Amino acid sequence: MRLAWAGLLSLGALFAGTQDSEFNVNTRYTVESVIISGEGWATNLASGQDTGKISASLRKQISALIGDKLNPAMLDELAGKLRREFQARTVSHRVLRGANPQSVQVLFEITLRPTRFDILVPKFLYTSTQGLSGAVEASAAVGWHNGFAFALVSDADELVERYTGFTARYENTHLGTDRIRAGFEFASFHEQWNSATRNALPEAAASGETGGLYRTRQNIAPEVTFVIAKPLSVSVGAAFEQMQESAPGAQTDVANALMADLHFHRRLDNSESQQDLDGDYNVHAASRLLASDFVYVRHSLTFRYALRHGRHALSDRLTAGVLGGRAPLFERFVLGNSIYLRGWNRFEINPLGGNRMIHNSVDYRYRRFQAFYDSGAVWDTGQPALVRHSFGGGVHQGPVFLALAFPARVGKIYPVFMVGMNY
Repeated sequence: MRLAWAGLLSLGALFAGTQDSEFNVNTRYTVESVIISGEGWATNLASGQDTGKISASLRKQISALIGDKLNPAMLDELAGKLRREFQARTVSHRVLRGANPQSVQVLFEITLRPTRFDILVPKFLYTSTQGLSGAVEASAAVGWHNGFAFALVSDADELVERYTGFTARYENTHLGTDRIRAGFEFASFHEQWNSATRNALPEAAASGETGGLYRTRQNIAPEVTFVIAKPLSVSVGAAFEQMQESAPGAQTDVANALMADLHFHRRLDNSESQQDLDGDYNVHAASRLLASDFVYVRHSLTFRYALRHGRHALSDRLTAGVLGGRAPLFERFVLGNSIYLRGWNRFEINPLGGNRMIHNSVDYRYRRFQAFYDSGAVWDTGQPALVRHSFGGGVHQGPVFLALAFPARVGKIYPVFMVGMNY
């Protein structure tokens, strides 16, 4: 019996020694590069390639492998995260010989399910002055490049009106090449109007500044995006809007416009900090040549600079807009919501919005805590631009935030409570 136990213990020690030896051999090697591949695409993280398919946080975790000793347990963990992010059938990894001695390449290979479904809440917001806004979306991805989505929306934050309805969207992210993608969206909404907007409209409509109220709005919007270079992309498309006015027996108005968007993004990294530069220029142009009842041109420009150093993050966003001609109310600029001049009531500032706008926002975060300062003005041509200010703070946890915003004005200060997600 003693000999039997001794034999079993020796056999166990032999297998343990074999596994430890294999692990120790693996950990002698340094990871030279990491390649992630799927059907028809691949990205080499060591060369700085970015297909946009991997989230920034997971990309950072995987990139951290480069330059460190090979850790098989970490490869398994990251493969699991890739599988969950892509909702993949499998994610396997292989270790290949590197170009230099004592170095290796790591290859992750992603195999997708034929069709993937998801239900999510892309936006949710509650404010003590404007109530609830949000959306629920069901999406399906077919292969790598085809996506379908259907969303129910009720939003009292973005525009002059609350719009409630649905959107249906199709997107192809590989139109012959990863540098071209195309999308098509159909939307149908029912509108609700604040009494301040109703009272202010007759004078503005009589002067020809804007159209009237509408009860329903439908939009068909095709779009094609071209990635010109890594930091620069251009989108071109059109919006075919139909609006049924609120008055009994009123006719349907049409606002057909061509659209273009120029977007720039660049990230600068060093050992101590990360900087992001973002710029976006957007133009909408409606014309009689497009069978539009409205003729206008709308320009908007946004520039954002963000600096992250350790647990500190500072950002500054400047936005400006100009609208010329007679445009429907949904095209007018709005301040006094969850993004611009937080804490102010947009119906107090300008219940119809304006055709001129400028706004700046400074945001500071330390871990979960946030403080912000907003300033801006929205006005119409020929009117003075009254600059308003607001400030506040709160906490952020991932996409969820909770904040108090204070409009800066003479007299009493009434804080506005906001809680939301992805706004």
